[in-house]
Amino acid sequence: MKILLAAMAVASLAAIPSATQSSFADLRETALATFEALPSATPTVSNNPITPDKIALGKALFFDPRISSSGVLSCNSCHNLATGGDDNRETSIGHGWQEGARNAPTVLNSVFNSAQFWDGRAEDLKAQAKGPIQAAAEMANTPAQVIATLKSMPQYVEWFNEAFSDEADSVTFEKLAKAIEAFEATLVTPAPFDAFLAGDDAAMTSEQKQGLALFMDKGCSSCHAGVNLGGRGYDPFGVVEKPSADVLPKNDKGRFLVTNKAEDSYVFRAAPLRNVALTAPYFHSGKIWDLKQAVAIMGRTQLGEELTEEEVGSIVAFLDSLTGKLPELAYPTLPPETATTPRPVSRNVGK
Repeated sequence: MKILLAAMAVASLAAIPSATQSSFADLRETALATFEALPSATPTVSNNPITPDKIALGKALFFDPRISSSGVLSCNSCHNLATGGDDNRETSIGHGWQEGARNAPTVLNSVFNSAQFWDGRAEDLKAQAKGPIQAAAEMANTPAQVIATLKSMPQYVEWFNEAFSDEADSVTFEKLAKAIEAFEATLVTPAPFDAFLAGDDAAMTSEQKQGLALFMDKGCSSCHAGVNLGGRGYDPFGVVEKPSADVLPKNDKGRFLVTNKAEDSYVFRAAPLRNVALTAPYFHSGKIWDLKQAVAIMGRTQLGEELTEEEVGSIVAFLDSLTGKLPELAYPTLPPETATTPRPVSRNVGK
């Protein structure tokens, strides 16, 4: 029924040179059955009340490279808030110039994903924050070393005490993760698409509206739905046709590595599409740099459709309407080291 309604909506828009208010309302109604606008308030997260003190602490930790063993890498290194919340590389560079196995997803709006990482191995942003800090190919640190580093700086101890004033021993690895989660929950980017869903017909161009109708009509929204247009389900990469080897590396079996179930081989979390125009390269492999090419590949592999150049352009126009406005951020001033602050590890891997 949703596909039928979307087909009617795209036909209606295409048939009317200057689309009427009624056709916009029909398209909006169809879209609201599949998507959700971003909430106006900071979203809540489970077991972690969000407060201004916690957000401020999390922001400092997000930008602080001293939580990595080398003192070089911060959360912002791979999830750069100036470049779409990712690092715009095929795969990220970690400790000792090691290359990661997968493309870094954007941190923007990631609070709306049902799980984190391409394979969903982290249930929330708290769990996700702990992973890269400890991963040998990323920050290569240990919880004990991180906490020793933070406790060596009186300003950090004060900030932790303010953020977790009702708890004993406020400086812990778990509370570090909670603070980062609180900050990341604020990284919400309202876009023209949200304004359209809220009733503003002028928020999206005619081409973007036609692209939205086509996006639903073709079935893209069967995986890329909800508030984040993805990030909530798992699908094989290659439902109809397996991608070529240069797009889908043979040695990455996706969610199978988490569940050990054969049916999860080459299954990945559906990518959230907000700000997708800013986050090239695409897919977990990071092999595709052009958004039009990525859309064409998805049409062929997931839907069994050879999308025309015009259809691809229309869908990309819609995807442009998902580029949102970042919260205004000032780079934080971080606490200075002291004589007891652990020194960074400078040696190269394997030496």
